[in-house]
Amino acid sequence: MEAAIQKAKALVEAMEYIRRFRGRIVVVKLGGSILDDEDLQKKLLVDVVFMTTVGMQPILVHGGGKAITRAMNEAGLEPVWVQGRRYTDARTLTIAEHTLVNTVNTPICETLRNLGCPAMGLHSLGSCVLFAKPMQMTNERGGKIDLGLVGRVSSVNGELLKTLCDAGVIPVVAPVACSKGGGKLNVNADTAAGQVAASVQAEKLVLLSDTHGIRMDRDNPDSWISSVNEEQITQMIKDGIITEGMMPKVEACLTALDGGVKKAHIIDGRIEHSLLLEIYTDKGIGTQIVK
Repeated sequence: MEAAIQKAKALVEAMEYIRRFRGRIVVVKLGGSILDDEDLQKKLLVDVVFMTTVGMQPILVHGGGKAITRAMNEAGLEPVWVQGRRYTDARTLTIAEHTLVNTVNTPICETLRNLGCPAMGLHSLGSCVLFAKPMQMTNERGGKIDLGLVGRVSSVNGELLKTLCDAGVIPVVAPVACSKGGGKLNVNADTAAGQVAASVQAEKLVLLSDTHGIRMDRDNPDSWISSVNEEQITQMIKDGIITEGMMPKVEACLTALDGGVKKAHIIDGRIEHSLLLEIYTDKGIGTQIVK
């Protein structure tokens, strides 16, 4: 009986949020361990289907860095990293594109369909919604850094994304963009998710990672912060609290907020039902970033 009462209380708590977010778009970025664990990924996608069932309109953006590295190794290629970004020549881009579309994107869409939700893969081998310019970076001396076919998202076809959402279809976006000259560019999935969220004026951006969120002490899992604003984020970057792998995620959140998104969240995708717990409960389990 007690267990049944707790379930009822959870439903009542969720009701307020279900009402508030009905008809609203939420962009969810899938990355980290969740892409390498089929069971964990399916559980997460069940949560996405739940969101759709109660009236939310999810858009998924996924990464796939580990799968790309494995595919490169199988092809006899050693990944080259330049300031934390994968150097991308034509052969690497071909492998990345094939992996992102066929190994990651297509199975996600198939799982969603098997769970009863229409889904459409949006990528550079079909309908592409990401457009990018070649990324330009400089070293400490001001010299140009060659990253190859790596891009920075410049625009997103938000109208197509909103049209699909209104039709009850879950868009699933892979992070390879089209360039102005007709070529293709590899883009960071976190950055793409932030731009997608801004383009559709999403209610929320949720980034799934392998940590509970932002930590005051990177080595202490219990030091995670429940809520933080832009000003505090800026100070944490200056203080060196936010560095390396967390930086693209935080920058994506700030991009989304600047574009009109109300809240951004960084949560641990390895925790069962983490997505629902963050959206439909009072406390949440990750870090929310607000304007």
